[in-house]
Order: sequence, then C-alpha cells, then structure tokens
Amino acid sequence: MSAISEAGAGATEEEINAIAAEVFALLDSGRSTTSFSARHPGFDLTGAYRVTAALRALREGRGEKAVGRKIGFTNRTIWPEYNVYAPIWGYVYDRTVHELARAGDSFSLARFSDPRIEPEIVFGIGRAPAPDMDAAALFGCIEWVAHGFEIVQSIFPGWKFSPADTVAVNGLHGALLIGSRHKLTADGDWARNLETFEIDLFRNSDLADHGRAANVLDGPLHALRHLVELLAQDRVNPPLAASEIVTTGTLTRALPVRAGEVWHTALTGVPLEGARIRFA
Repeated sequence: MSAISEAGAGATEEEINAIAAEVFALLDSGRSTTSFSARHPGFDLTGAYRVTAALRALREGRGEKAVGRKIGFTNRTIWPEYNVYAPIWGYVYDRTVHELARAGDSFSLARFSDPRIEPEIVFGIGRAPAPDMDAAALFGCIEWVAHGFEIVQSIFPGWKFSPADTVAVNGLHGALLIGSRHKLTADGDWARNLETFEIDLFRNSDLADHGRAANVLDGPLHALRHLVELLAQDRVNPPLAASEIVTTGTLTRALPVRAGEVWHTALTGVPLEGARIRFA
C-alpha cells in the first residue's frame, strides 16, 4: 500500500497545522529552518501530504490560486545526491508561475532560500486523466507542451532533508518559468520525441550539465502517469483536472543559481525552443 493511502497516524492534526503554518510564514522570506522530520519523529509522507493540503488552504486564504502541480525527484540520476528515491509532488500557484518571455531578462532570486535551477518539460492538461488510461488516451489529455525552468529552493540548510520534508515544503517549489507553448496533436512524432530527446544546460555560455528525456522516469509522459496514479491514492488532495499545468521534473541535475548569471538550454530531438533566463 502506498504511504499516501495509509492511515497516517504518525503526526497529529496539531503538528500538521503547525508545520503548515511554519512553512507559510517562511514563504518568500529567504530564511531557513531545521527539518520537520528531525523535530517530529512520527512525521511521514502521509502527514506531509496533509501539510500540502493545509498549506494550500493558507495560500488560497490570502488570495492565491493553485493552477497545477510540480513533480519532483522524477530524475533517477539525482536520487543518491538527495537520499530521496521516489517522486513527490507539490502545487504550483498563479503567483509562482510566470511566462518566460516576460521574465527572461531579469528574474529576481531575492525571495528564495538557496535556489537551484531545473530545466523541465511542462504540460497543459486539456481533459482530466485517469489512472487506468493507456498511453494513447493519456497523451490525448495533454493540450500543449512547453519547455521551461523551475526554480527550486530549500529552507533546510545544506539541502539536507527527508522525503517527507520535501513534500511539506510544497515539493521545494519556488517558481515555474514557462516558454513557448506548442499544441499537441495525435499525428507526428511527439510521443516518441518526448522519450528520446536530449538537452544541454549552460551557465554564462559554459556547459553546466547534459540531460535526456529518459532521466525523467523514462520520459515526461511517464512522469505524468506516475502523478496521476499517485493522486488516485491521495485521500486529502484532488486528482488532476482540466486546465491544470504540470511540470514533470528536472532533466539535468539541479544546479545552484546566483544573481548576475545567465542560463540557457539547447534541446535536440524534439521541436521545442531552448530557454533563457538572466537572474537579478
């Protein structure tokens, strides 16, 4: 049985609400804290996704709107680096999602804690997917595809955390910068290309890392299926709905970013433009 579908008796309702309130207070502050799992020995993934729901309620209470999901730790090549060995997810909000064309010349890192950059594939969901769909039906749920960057952050010093900690802080999500959107059609090679393309990530014109679609659970479409199946077992968070945005996980290592740097990507094997961002 999935950890999400278990009874989740390891954390009390009081602890869940306290953790959500602490994360909410730290949002956009650039400040850090000790891990929740170190302070609450019973804190597990089940409790962490209850924090996800409680944090969403707090953010919506101040006027934010959840507009999609981010999937984290889909790249199996980085699992040993973080000691996290399965994908997780968090929400993306109208205040954290940006169009890359508008943000590309100067995007501020001031509000993030120890930020890192992740080049990703982003999907726009046209109709709600179901866990029992075959590959063709799942592909048919996607309205558009784009390439962009997710800025992730860690409020835990040194990027040291448990899987439950990463979920509690909304999947380490800081911001999502989305490039040009391309409509997906049933004809053509999109499905195959999204499993086989490769990507180069550059910092100030120097190659910083190389990645490939297969790093992400064998391809972004597979990452989307994993999310759909994970949400089907979740008792407190809703399944994916039409019009949601889903970013599918980093294709390379997540690398530290600093003000003054310019980052860009080049993709081969898929008809998507590279992305470019300058940090302020």
